[in-house]
Amino acid sequence: MSAKSAFQALVLALFCLSITIVPTVLAQDDVNLSILQWSHFVPRYDEWFDAYAADWGTQNNVSVSVDHINLAELPATLAAEIDAGEGHSIVEFILSPVAYVEGLHDLTDINMAAQEKYGEPLPTCSATSYLPVLDRWYGFTHTYVPDPGDYIISLWTAVGYPNGPSTYAELLDGGTKIKEQFGVPLGIGLSPELDSEMANRAIMWSYGASVQDENENVVLNSPETIEAVNYMAELYASAMTDEVFAWNAASNNQGLIAGDLSYILNSISAYRSQQKIDEESANDIGFSPALAGPAGAFASSHVWSIYVIPLHVQGAELEAAKQFILDHLDNFNDVVYNSELYNFPCYPPTAPDLEGWLANDPFGSMPPDKLKVLEGAAEWGVQLGYPGVANPAIGQVYNEFIISSMFGRVALGEMTAEESVAQAAARVEEIFAEWRARGLVGGGE
Repeated sequence: MSAKSAFQALVLALFCLSITIVPTVLAQDDVNLSILQWSHFVPRYDEWFDAYAADWGTQNNVSVSVDHINLAELPATLAAEIDAGEGHSIVEFILSPVAYVEGLHDLTDINMAAQEKYGEPLPTCSATSYLPVLDRWYGFTHTYVPDPGDYIISLWTAVGYPNGPSTYAELLDGGTKIKEQFGVPLGIGLSPELDSEMANRAIMWSYGASVQDENENVVLNSPETIEAVNYMAELYASAMTDEVFAWNAASNNQGLIAGDLSYILNSISAYRSQQKIDEESANDIGFSPALAGPAGAFASSHVWSIYVIPLHVQGAELEAAKQFILDHLDNFNDVVYNSELYNFPCYPPTAPDLEGWLANDPFGSMPPDKLKVLEGAAEWGVQLGYPGVANPAIGQVYNEFIISSMFGRVALGEMTAEESVAQAAARVEEIFAEWRARGLVGGGE
């Protein structure tokens, strides 16, 4: 499977949504700027963004239009526009679009401009827009979304953990007791979808395992990976149900909202939805930072917002696109607020009010400082390729759901941990070798 088709299959399989493009023509002048990005789960964010883009266009004598589409269609749309040599000026991705690096402008100039003004971006952001082997910033990552633990406070309080679990040992202990006493399982996915892939990687990292090292060499087949996989098999047998093998990307959110799951690993999206559905029930949802394992506490950022500019964009349009991206960064307090604290800044100085909002949520959390735990997200939130970058090989490993399948085979009793890890590692080695031969992945020594 080609890199493009693999990446397309990733998000299409994850979300299974049909495209709905809602164009908004925002200004008229000589330079045309068109922006394509996902339809945000917080409607007010898209409303704010469209108005902001309209004002920006007026102030800069640029004709601006914005298309909001379903996440599932972003990869296919970008691939088609690159192949056609025409399309949008700016495209926003939520996972690293590094597989398309050869069809994208080098954005080193605006990344350096942002760093000169605001300092270096957080590592989880730079690792999703910079490719060391080419020494190129192929994207501009402006947002990362924390992925804390979301838990039902009353259930965890009943088994002795009023602040939720803080370690994987406590997750196993408390989750098992809740299932035995109340019949409510916890929800860590083992299916080929986004949240399962994120959660299983979090366990790996916290046990000292990873797909690659910091130099982009494959290190998956290790005692640490085997230990992490065995832990997950025990967690599944003791505290979960077989529904986790058939989940899609919305399943854990739905289960938490319905009160059918005691713990999930996700963003605050389910909680924000529950606030609008049942405020009392939302008050019973708490958050915890990344769980600690033998090697520390790590969790993947949930998604990233990454702007790219295809090569067909040239001249005044290209300059306008770059200026829009930089000016958008200068307005990040508004980005964070209008996303209802979902979007976190890659450049922390751009959102000086975030800390205060986490301590006193302007959107009605009870208690008001419920989200304060997210202050540490920059310390434990990492990228998919951690401790290396999100290179094209890491993207393909993700697209093929190799890690969730590796965990799932052992939980189902189909293989031993040693067998499943060895099988996964062999495929990962093949993928890395293919991309390394194209000069797009480092390591190999």
